[in-house]
Amino acid sequence: MPMAEGKALHVLVVGQTPPPFGGQAVMVQALLDSTPAEAVYHHVRLTYSDDMDSVGKFALKKVLVLFTTIVEVWIARFRLATPMLYYPPSGPNMVPVLRDIIFLCAVRPFFRWTVFHYHAGGVSGFAKELPALFRPFFRLAYRNATMAIRTAPQNPEDGKLLGAKMDIVVPNGIPDMRGTVVEKTAAPGESLTILFTGVLIPSKGVRVLLEAFRQVVVAGGDVQLQLMGRWGDPVFQAECEGFLRMHGLQEKVEFLGVKRDEEKLEYFAACDIFCFPSHFEAESFGLVLIEAMQFAKPVVSTNWRGIPSVAQDGVNGFTVPVEDPAAVADRLLRLINDPELRVRMGIEGRRIFAERFTLERFQRSMEDAFIAASSKH
Repeated sequence: MPMAEGKALHVLVVGQTPPPFGGQAVMVQALLDSTPAEAVYHHVRLTYSDDMDSVGKFALKKVLVLFTTIVEVWIARFRLATPMLYYPPSGPNMVPVLRDIIFLCAVRPFFRWTVFHYHAGGVSGFAKELPALFRPFFRLAYRNATMAIRTAPQNPEDGKLLGAKMDIVVPNGIPDMRGTVVEKTAAPGESLTILFTGVLIPSKGVRVLLEAFRQVVVAGGDVQLQLMGRWGDPVFQAECEGFLRMHGLQEKVEFLGVKRDEEKLEYFAACDIFCFPSHFEAESFGLVLIEAMQFAKPVVSTNWRGIPSVAQDGVNGFTVPVEDPAAVADRLLRLINDPELRVRMGIEGRRIFAERFTLERFQRSMEDAFIAASSKH
């Protein structure tokens, strides 16, 4: 039965919040920070990973955390009278999927409504990767949710494929921080700055970006490149640093490490072009793109998952096929050589951000989604 009229809907939010500062954790925190009019949010925090290096990897302590979390959810369900479970399923990775199967089979029967928020896409096709013994439990864990939420229409339809009664799209959103830091752009004759933000791994497009940057420099582009984020592993770090030495690009490329809060915003506000050529396996949105768009920066990204719902080709930047450094270099050069185009696309990106990707819009849409889900029998 739906909630009685005038009665607040109590939702148990089970999810990671920062740290670590992954996109999913950031958005779970954004949800909890809201002040809904018709709902009340309660939180059981997932604590499987202390940092991004341990995400998706097995550790004995995580087994204890799993069963402790199950007990915490049982207690919260009955102590707080929360009929709705909100949970962001993992991406298509063996260890997190097995964890989800155990967790969801243990807790879902106690909730009237289950809302899955697919920040990571692709888990619906993972059953075939599991041993036959686990497949019935996979179906029991994931199938027939009350509602499935995707961050973009281009993402895998995990909810529909797993029998969710409702399937909707709610784009992510961030607080509008424009005006809190000084914005800069290169003056005529000055070198332009291209910024990348993300984990420094191949599937985030780092290798592609470095090769595209080399092509831009060879073509005469007066540019420098900044990469903000942590290295995924020392072997790949050595490979990238060797590439720069081989092509004499060390003085033009700066690895910034991890930046947070105002310092991070300062780099977004001071770049001329934001480039994010990701084809990351669990990518579903690209939160860093809207972080750049809020400061009216043109973007170059990829036709991958939900990214084109944010980076609109020819509007606020360009999107190219994945793993195509020549195409990335071509679009970067278009922006480098056309100051008016940079300004026009940056302004359009700012407009799109203000209309679609603010934190307030995200929080309001999430509450609306929960209320709609509670109308389902």
